[in-house]
Amino acid sequence: MQSLETKPFLLDIHSITLRITHEEFEKLCQDNPDIQLELTANKELIIMAPVGLESGNRELNLGLQLYVWNESVGLGKAFSSSTIFTLPNSSRRSPDVAWVELSRWEALPAAERKKFARIASDFVIELRSETDRLSKLQEKMEEYRANGIRLGWLINPQQQQVEIYRMGRKVEILEYPTNLSGEDVLSGFTLDLRSIF
Repeated sequence: MQSLETKPFLLDIHSITLRITHEEFEKLCQDNPDIQLELTANKELIIMAPVGLESGNRELNLGLQLYVWNESVGLGKAFSSSTIFTLPNSSRRSPDVAWVELSRWEALPAAERKKFARIASDFVIELRSETDRLSKLQEKMEEYRANGIRLGWLINPQQQQVEIYRMGRKVEILEYPTNLSGEDVLSGFTLDLRSIF
């Protein structure tokens, strides 16, 4: 008889909410590395839908621009959409693109860097795909901001808009911008959006 720990399983959670502990979430992620998962502060499991070619290309473009800039200035660490951050409210979130300032990264113990580190990134990008509900992404951006993210961009190609989230300020909405400034969080960084819209 095969043990439950190694037995493959199919998960169909159509129209139900699944609640799990943080330990169960980490085990689930380890056992299913090809599935992108998140865990809310209420311990609700979110299974992220895969994106189509167009969204995947846009996401890579955004991450690559940030990575190239960061490599040239060395001010922090850039992360892909596969990275899970444990926010202060205990949710486990995976932004499409994230960046952590270097001194905050270096303050993390080496062992913590190998896990879903308890740190909110300084900067995030969420890119809306065809299957994403805008209201859910806006809630996620507000959660990031409430948990210490200093700057966040919600890029919405469907409406050719960008929502900018900053600490202590109202959300700013830009219509069809061609570029975005990293402001004082990503000093000297400009994101080119011409291939996104």
